Amino acid sequence: MWKSLFLTVLLGVFFLSSAWAGYYQVRTQTIQKKPAIVITAFGTSTKAQKTFDLFEAQLRKEITGYEIRWAFTSEIIREKMNRLYRKKGLNKRLLSLKEALAQLEAEGYRKVVVQPLHVFPGLEYQNVLEICEKFPGLRIVVGEPLFYRWEYVLEVLEAVSRYFYAPSEGYNILVAHGTDVTSNGANIAYLGIQWLLDEEFKNVGLGTMEGIPTGDIILTRAKKYPARKVRFIPFMYVAGDHIMNDVMGEDLEEGEKSWREVLQEAGKEIDIVTVKIDGKNYYKGLGMYPEVNEIFIRSIKRMLKIIDLY
Repeated sequence: MWKSLFLTVLLGVFFLSSAWAGYYQVRTQTIQKKPAIVITAFGTSTKAQKTFDLFEAQLRKEITGYEIRWAFTSEIIREKMNRLYRKKGLNKRLLSLKEALAQLEAEGYRKVVVQPLHVFPGLEYQNVLEICEKFPGLRIVVGEPLFYRWEYVLEVLEAVSRYFYAPSEGYNILVAHGTDVTSNGANIAYLGIQWLLDEEFKNVGLGTMEGIPTGDIILTRAKKYPARKVRFIPFMYVAGDHIMNDVMGEDLEEGEKSWREVLQEAGKEIDIVTVKIDGKNYYKGLGMYPEVNEIFIRSIKRMLKIIDLY
């Protein structure tokens, strides 16, 4: 009897102390009234990381007074870059989306706007949505990917079209990532964009690294086009590894050839859209167009208004 009574009292004290500790933590933790902003991207280990710097600089000019954090969805990129930072002794680390959200929750934030820098509403975007829907302790709203609405697609096509060769000059290839999953909804966007290009231009096509329209299809079109020149226009947010190697590279593994090499062997003269920033040349991904970043920033502004209604 005495043992049972002692155990009951002991458990009562434990639960009371735990409740008091939780109450004390809530009373002493600084609750942040304004929402934080988390920008999430696939990531890159190339010099195209400059793309993210450009986006943040443009974002901070237009939206002030908010905490801005970054998260990267590629585990391979995070591990590679974090190893490099440790090796260099840098106090820097790339976070996953879950880590970034947990960090904000621990710092007293209760509302978060997550803005993916994904181009198409594909698998990466779906993963972001699933994480945010299930994450405890935070009210989270998620912004739209770039090509979530056809009006955005038209805006982006207008921005990149200033680099198109005229029909008499040559053929233009928009280089996108693509998805190998047939059931993924992003395929509709890829095929829809190809339809728009066919209706609007005689000398512009879309080719993807991992989906449809395939690289073989678009390269065949370019080979058959009567003019000699072919221009690549990166149609990815970051013109990183795929553009540097699969499109413009040389000496690829297993005897494979880059798109550039395939077309040069067919007698074509190749170039690609570039931009000079701080004296350095970069392949110009979509994230290096201010008007493209403006679409994402408009999305963030809308999400900040929506989350204030919570």
